[in-house]
Amino acid sequence: MGKRKALTSTQETLLALFERLPEAQRETLLSFAEFLARQSVPPSAEPTPPAEPRAIARPEKESVIAAIKRLNATYFMLEDRAGLLNETSALMTQHVMQGRDIGEVIDELEVVFGRFYEEWRAEQSS
Repeated sequence: MGKRKALTSTQETLLALFERLPEAQRETLLSFAEFLARQSVPPSAEPTPPAEPRAIARPEKESVIAAIKRLNATYFMLEDRAGLLNETSALMTQHVMQGRDIGEVIDELEVVFGRFYEEWRAEQSS
């Protein structure tokens, strides 16, 4: 078995922080790291297929905030976060301020994220 390369202090700090996070936040951090890595790599001559959403199961009992975090991790490749924020905050407000059913809100959040993903895929293909 080969020797393991020693971690730098930055890598050790990142690993320590990662290990302290709950699973959902680890997924978010991983998605963000993948996003940053894609930004730093020059585009290749060959087109790469669009990223597919991660399969993250919807828990039986989930808050709206947890659903948004799960969907952000699922659809990590989406770049138009401002548009998503606008629609997700409107749905969150309907739940919190107007008493809209949590299940309905989460169902609609899934539709919104799915629509943004389909639009993103169409842009990647053109």
